[in-house]
Amino acid sequence: MKRHARLPVLLGLIGLTGLCISLSCKQKPGQESVVLYTSLDRPHSEPIIRLFEKRTGIRVKVVYDTEAAKTVGLVNRLIAEKKNPQADVFWNSEVLRTLVLKDKGVLSAYASPAADNIPADMKDPAHYWTGFAARARVIFYNKSRVGEPPKTLEELTTPPWKGKVAIANPLFGTTNTQLAAWWSVWGADRTKDFLRRMHANDVIICQGNAMARDMVVSGEASVCLTDTDDAWAAIAHGHPVGMIYPDQDRGNGQGTLVIPNTVCLIKGGPHATNARKLIDFLLSEEVEKTLAYSESAQIPLRHVAGLPGHVETMLRIKRIPVDFAKASRCVRDAGLHVQKHFQPK
Repeated sequence: MKRHARLPVLLGLIGLTGLCISLSCKQKPGQESVVLYTSLDRPHSEPIIRLFEKRTGIRVKVVYDTEAAKTVGLVNRLIAEKKNPQADVFWNSEVLRTLVLKDKGVLSAYASPAADNIPADMKDPAHYWTGFAARARVIFYNKSRVGEPPKTLEELTTPPWKGKVAIANPLFGTTNTQLAAWWSVWGADRTKDFLRRMHANDVIICQGNAMARDMVVSGEASVCLTDTDDAWAAIAHGHPVGMIYPDQDRGNGQGTLVIPNTVCLIKGGPHATNARKLIDFLLSEEVEKTLAYSESAQIPLRHVAGLPGHVETMLRIKRIPVDFAKASRCVRDAGLHVQKHFQPK
């Protein structure tokens, strides 16, 4: 394998450096407020936050992540603040590290009435977190270099794709979520065998999903695994690229991984009442529709009328049947295997 960038050392990072509280306008005396930590990219989250403020008059103080630390930095910050919580709500762009917070006792249960029609497998049965507005893991390809794109993950391990496939480091981000999902659904042996064959096929490991996508755009790689938001950003800019939802064959296909945003209530947060109002708003169909129309083209978890034509619905995507709680318990074993046997050359 090739090393295209030094992989960031993120595990254990407290994530305080570079995080910023957005205070674009001063809070008026006596004005209601709420503190939100979010890992969703600011261009997509900020318009929604400002709409909530306009609707409610509640000032949202926002802590965004950094591109280097991403979700890991915010999660470690929340754990570090457990005895003296500073946040009220955590809006996470993925799910597994939300489960870490639940296991660490950082969260409080909250059954939002806005979550009633969200699928049961996309929310915690005890109401510690709720999913909304998802991304899918897709095969992204360069149309100038690829005539017939691979339609399954297994094809990526075959000779025609030797040295032509890029993936983000599977220790981090949504590639890590996908690894844990494979481990929980396929089992350890099949996942190890798949990784071994990817390794033998000279898979290119790079720093993140966006870098993997950019390698495909530039032609340095022919295909990659990435998220729908990264793929749609490149498609929207007119590059000769496309994407495939893998393993969609209704007979034998296992389905693609769909990863929701998650929102949760922080235990002991200073503004609990306003926190619940913010959570209810984020879980609304209006917000899912807004995110579907954004450049990230996120996928609503329930029926939402009037979606843009390029955004799939959950009814049309065959999903891999993953239990996120089980997948979260697989993260450590899967990560140890990757560290030992799947590092770049």
